[in-house]
Amino acid sequence: MIEARDVGAERMALLSVDDIEVIYDGAILAVGGVSLQMGQGDIVALLGANGAGKSTTLKAISGLLQADRARVSRGTVRFQGQDTAGVAANRLARQGIVHVLEGRHVFAHLTIEENLRSGGFLRKPSRRQLEQDLERIYAWFPRLKTKRKTQAGLTSGGEQQMLALGRALMTQPRLVLLDEPSMGLAPLIVEEIFAIVAQLNAQEGMSFLLAEQNINVALRHASYAYILENGRVVGQGTAAALAAREDIRHFYLGGKAGGQGQSIQEPSTRQE
Repeated sequence: MIEARDVGAERMALLSVDDIEVIYDGAILAVGGVSLQMGQGDIVALLGANGAGKSTTLKAISGLLQADRARVSRGTVRFQGQDTAGVAANRLARQGIVHVLEGRHVFAHLTIEENLRSGGFLRKPSRRQLEQDLERIYAWFPRLKTKRKTQAGLTSGGEQQMLALGRALMTQPRLVLLDEPSMGLAPLIVEEIFAIVAQLNAQEGMSFLLAEQNINVALRHASYAYILENGRVVGQGTAAALAAREDIRHFYLGGKAGGQGQSIQEPSTRQE
């Protein structure tokens, strides 16, 4: 049995999601009863197959559900102790939550540098500060610096994923939500991107909540993970403990851990 983690025993949770339910188009239940929390400086993974509810959970946290005609119909999301219900996505971004969407959304006809500058405008920095922020991003992503004048749509998938993350970092976030960062990328590029995420976490204390189907890479870089199935948390534990369990991989291949119809682990109620 993997014990639930108690972030609040040592510090206030940076993010606390309590029993949220998400409804699309007023009728379709996409997420039902997801709870999780993480502290400042954590890397936490949301694992699960396609359609498990990972992306919807991230959108509930970032305030982007409204764009999909969806809403949180039950439960709460708290960021830095504050309830985010009804707070617009752009305001949440100013407060420190930035969402890197699945699919490498970049402005294809703008250059790499123009895309990065667009991320910096949220904070309305001075010209000097904007230039300093750009150089900081180029230090993390040297590939982008070499192609700073290239149209984003003409770069590779890996470079576009780095650009999407770099543009998000221009907002100077406290929490980065990464949705399927490895999707469609070559293994070497995936390793490069996750290495940068790990360095940002270690050197700058940046927090990451990432939704991933690639269980191996996610558990190597996260400290804790939640497993979602059909919009519910069915398992959780330290990344090391989950990585050691063969039934997790069986689950990812379409089976059920512990026998037919049995969840990996029933979610626990955690005290803040």
